[in-house]
Amino acid sequence: MSAGNDYGRNGVVGIGTPQANPTVEAEMAILLPPTILRVTTRLTSRAEAPEDRLRDYIERLEPALESFDTLRPHVFGFACTAASYLVAPEREAAIVAAAEAHYGYPVITAAAAIARKLRALGAHRIALVSPYPAALGQAAVAHWRAQGFAPVAVGNAAIAGTDTRGIYALGSTDARASLANLGVVSADVILITGTGMPSLPLIADPPSGSPPILSSNLALAEALLAQLGQPLPDWRARCRAAIQGSLS
Repeated sequence: MSAGNDYGRNGVVGIGTPQANPTVEAEMAILLPPTILRVTTRLTSRAEAPEDRLRDYIERLEPALESFDTLRPHVFGFACTAASYLVAPEREAAIVAAAEAHYGYPVITAAAAIARKLRALGAHRIALVSPYPAALGQAAVAHWRAQGFAPVAVGNAAIAGTDTRGIYALGSTDARASLANLGVVSADVILITGTGMPSLPLIADPPSGSPPILSSNLALAEALLAQLGQPLPDWRARCRAAIQGSLS
């Protein structure tokens, strides 16, 4: 695929990340190969309440895409899982369909990418590792039940207060601790939900005997590449380089 740009020989991927999220772009740089041109836009809201802010991110999808001006990615990834937990599925589907019709390229949400991957794996019983406050964590469980999956356990990473922007102070060590707190669970897949808590170092080096681990960013990257006809590369060396400073 020619992207008409020296740096996008295999395609141009647009990514929408919540306005204060420092993790999406870093993990997409690790997961997507260098022949994919990544262009990002910030999902923005002035709402004070976290739930309202998250809903705004999906409700204001078209203004976010408008920020690309005349640039047309080959596919766009909406990298905010929690928004899908707070908006009715039919409303999200309508927003996505309208954006696709207007701009002429596919839009894939993180939640849709997760569901696609879980079904491809034949997974039914899932354990959640969640950085969310209680109410949002409950919304996540309800969402996955409505999608036909069976959440069997939830491990929470603690954030200060109820503002979901506290997630951005977490690291992969917090994800690992939350996974450890789950104990032994009978699950087909462990899902690290949310795009803001770093998770790739944990997925690259999982605990012995752990079920397969999936994250929002990992599922979304794989879905975006599939849309371009590209496989997910072996990203672990880039992950080590990002956190250790070398490829050794």
